[in-house]
Amino acid sequence: MSEQERTQASGAPQAGRKPRVAIIFGGRSSEHAVSCSTAGSVLQALDRTRYDVIPIGITMEGRWVLEKDEPERLAIQSGRLPEVDEKGTTVVLANDHGGELVSLDPGAVPGALGEVDVVFPLLHGPFGEDGTLQGLLEMADVRYVGAGVLASAVAMDKHFAKLVFQAQGFPVVPYTLIKPAQWEADPAACAESVASLGFPVFVKPARGGSSIGITKVTDPADLAAAVEKAQEFDPKVLVEAAVEGARELECGVIEGLEGGRAQASVVAEIRYDSEYDFYDFEAKYLDDETHVDLQLPAALDEQLTAQVREFAVTAFEALGVEGLARVDFFLSADGTLLLNEINTMPGFTPYSMFPRMWAASGLDYAALCDHLIQLALRRPTGLR
Repeated sequence: MSEQERTQASGAPQAGRKPRVAIIFGGRSSEHAVSCSTAGSVLQALDRTRYDVIPIGITMEGRWVLEKDEPERLAIQSGRLPEVDEKGTTVVLANDHGGELVSLDPGAVPGALGEVDVVFPLLHGPFGEDGTLQGLLEMADVRYVGAGVLASAVAMDKHFAKLVFQAQGFPVVPYTLIKPAQWEADPAACAESVASLGFPVFVKPARGGSSIGITKVTDPADLAAAVEKAQEFDPKVLVEAAVEGARELECGVIEGLEGGRAQASVVAEIRYDSEYDFYDFEAKYLDDETHVDLQLPAALDEQLTAQVREFAVTAFEALGVEGLARVDFFLSADGTLLLNEINTMPGFTPYSMFPRMWAASGLDYAALCDHLIQLALRRPTGLR
């Protein structure tokens, strides 16, 4: 094998050229603004002496555009949620010995924007975090940060993730599933299934995030409205029993650069006062932490901390996740640790829990971004 072939096989750019990183964000999901905010933080953190960076936004309609490298424009600010600039130049990712970006200005000859060595897909929710974008990148033979097609799809669908976790012996929150055809044909039977969980319950889109579309239901009379609200974001609805008095714990997981088992961060705890019924979108992204208390590290004994970290890594491995994940737990009042969900592209602003947990573990934001890009550059494309 020649030196050039070895370079291409390793994912590294040819000598004399910095790795070219495409930051892809926005997208068609309800988490568009969160994705933009995440991208702004990553753009600000990446070392331009080490990487060439290309920001690419996906509009709410699904058009790919060349974005300006202006991280501050993408921040979530009081009264304003960021979004991709629809006036940007349309771009496509062509499969030509790896990813090649091509601009498509109306009435102009398509222009080459250069090769992409790795994509940092900072999309949250359906049509980005769920394996759809990952599949496109696999077809284009382009390396990318984070989980592959299957792990992304399973983790995004809370129903199937629970099935995998249960098969691996993890205790999960009791739940029932409401499919659109079931709700339309026999809502009374669906309501009976929910009632078997006991009230209160949480009604949520099965494939969503950032607590969008979630309702806490304490009165059975409010169930129909909650289901219909969730169906605005996903026709498939998951209903979970409320774990009253539970503590909410989170743990970050990343792969190591030198192989071996994935590593777990310190464990964090989320506490909030009576202003919120649960850790919803406003509490996560708009609260100034007046009503939310994020404890790093969580006040747990050594044995329980070790159990959370071990569960987090085992869940990461059970789903075949690559790169990174945030794993969420409930600690019930009787001391039972329940696996809630796993996020393969968690919120990634400096104020989000995932990077904060790693900063508390000794890996600051910029170093974390660099670590994930290096993992992606070293990982082969295709089946593995």
